[in-house]
Amino acid sequence: MIIDDIFAFSVAAEIIKDDDIEPCSINECTQRQDWPKWKDAIQAELNSLEKRSVFGHIVPTPPNVNPVGYKWVFTRKRNEKNEISRYKARLVAQGFSQRPGIDYVETYSPVMDTITFRYLISLAVSEKLEMRLMDVITAYLYGELDTDIYMKVPEGFKLPEAARNKPRGMFSVKLRRSLYGLKQSGRMWYNRLSKYLLKEGYTNDPICPCVFIKKSESGFAIVAVYVDMNLIGTSEELQKTADYLKREFEMKDLGKTKYCLGLQIEHSANGILVHQSTYTEKVLKRFGMDKAHPLSTPMVVRSLDTKKDPYRPKGDDEMVLGPEVPYLSAIGALLYLAQCTRPDISFSVNLLARYSSAPTRRHWTGIKHVLRYLRGTTDMGLFYSSESTNAQSIVGMLMQDISLIHIKDDHRLGMYLHVEELQSHGAQRNKH
Repeated sequence: MIIDDIFAFSVAAEIIKDDDIEPCSINECTQRQDWPKWKDAIQAELNSLEKRSVFGHIVPTPPNVNPVGYKWVFTRKRNEKNEISRYKARLVAQGFSQRPGIDYVETYSPVMDTITFRYLISLAVSEKLEMRLMDVITAYLYGELDTDIYMKVPEGFKLPEAARNKPRGMFSVKLRRSLYGLKQSGRMWYNRLSKYLLKEGYTNDPICPCVFIKKSESGFAIVAVYVDMNLIGTSEELQKTADYLKREFEMKDLGKTKYCLGLQIEHSANGILVHQSTYTEKVLKRFGMDKAHPLSTPMVVRSLDTKKDPYRPKGDDEMVLGPEVPYLSAIGALLYLAQCTRPDISFSVNLLARYSSAPTRRHWTGIKHVLRYLRGTTDMGLFYSSESTNAQSIVGMLMQDISLIHIKDDHRLGMYLHVEELQSHGAQRNKH
């Protein structure tokens, strides 16, 4: 594969200064003050593509083949303090043009969710295990494709000598390995990693196939797979696992897990605190509540008189909020917080979410009340104490809100599951 000088772009006279917006093209990158960092990221991506032998030869597009397009995607990775830690450039395939049954068959790839991650944190604290975060450099490029995929020739790639005078659109490049953006890339990467771990004696959890476990006389290690990999285990076995993975994949050891799945993790002698203070501050700023007066509760006291309840459904004399009020966006942001690290707002947010189809000014006031509460509790989260004595006991509870019995056809059930005296999962359902 021969690549032309992909950086041969003229830099515009006016430099873009809005660094909060990610660039959408290489040309936009050249117009920014941080262009040198984007240039390094682009070069690193091109080096990875060549090193992994992702592209085959450039050939005339075969008959009845619809080559997928491509796009450059630029992202700045941030750490737990919301500081830019890395500039990333990805050459991705436009997988939306792939045809099911022809260009791909299966796409499912198991990944760790927040419930699994919180349980693993609880296990690490109670058993006094180590936690390390490993980042696989260009993980998807390790996947081996199970179908023939052709892609349009990317900008900067030289055509064969015999094709220089022919239209560029007549040619395509065959992919040897999976590429970001393809429908099956996640699955291909998981299959490659799974095969490698199982060969070494790791067992795959049947309930959570993204978790791999290996036990030995010196201890045990757990590999939990998302985009990054969390390693949890005893010191000696953990190091063996890290060394084994590095033999097959190019990896970056990020040290003790401090940020994963959008969760901030603080380690101390007494346990681990999991919170989302940085995300909470971004939400407050997004909805103009970052300087609001804080409140001490997530909702007001409700009245037993349904006509006076501020959380009652829309009345006939009330107007529905217009699209200029970001009600649904606020509900989505708050639900994410409630499900991850803030169970204290779960009831309030779920109640307000019931009126998403016809919210009124009263309901928006309820949203702002929750945001004011978060304004004063941004550092709150889930604390996993190392002094717990329950030895991984799992307790589930089912509750019914009898205070709503007076409301016809409205009964609320709640489920609460905790491990080591800490919430692992909570849910509530309304029965009408």
